[in-house]
Amino acid sequence: MSLPALAPRALYQEVAEHLRQRIFLRELQPGSWIDELRIAQEFGISRTPLREALKVLAAEGLVTMKVRRGAYVTEVSDADLADVYHLLGLLESDAAAAVARHATAADLLELEDLHRQLENVPLVEKNTATQAFLALNVRFHARLVLIANNRRREQMVNDLRKVMKLNGHSSLLKTGRIQQSLHEHRELLAALKARDADGAMKLMREHFQSGFEAAL
Repeated sequence: MSLPALAPRALYQEVAEHLRQRIFLRELQPGSWIDELRIAQEFGISRTPLREALKVLAAEGLVTMKVRRGAYVTEVSDADLADVYHLLGLLESDAAAAVARHATAADLLELEDLHRQLENVPLVEKNTATQAFLALNVRFHARLVLIANNRRREQMVNDLRKVMKLNGHSSLLKTGRIQQSLHEHRELLAALKARDADGAMKLMREHFQSGFEAAL
């Protein structure tokens, strides 16, 4: 596999994205050693941009660097997952409060439209989520965080969601969780439209707590 011609400054970012997707697709398994020499040869690059790419992935929590042993795909334990849900609950509940206070009418209409799309996604047997639903759900949450307008919080949320995706399991895949999640979204949107910052914060925190309980 060869990479397309890129500006040198962007090469490590492109390599990082290729490896990131391999990790998410389980082509690189959690806990597995990353063979730098083999991957560099496969991509037709030197090991310098590969190592820079691994630093990016390590900063995101997707790769673990071990002294004198190299890079490994991070394994997510139950305790790690609990930490991720807890932090996302704190960050996104704070974002929800900010949206309730400061979002424009157009911002709220956009969130409503994303939720409406979620309501209309066809579900598979036993009312579990399709990949389309999962992707759209991430878009809903990402848009809410973006509207809250805090770049540092947005970056932290993005990195935490990558670690959650590394786990390879979504609470929305549990039977019945999807309707519960949609109900929680409806309540959240009502609080946002009412400009109820405290209520929106509480509902978002409960949303993540419910998600974590379903993920166990």
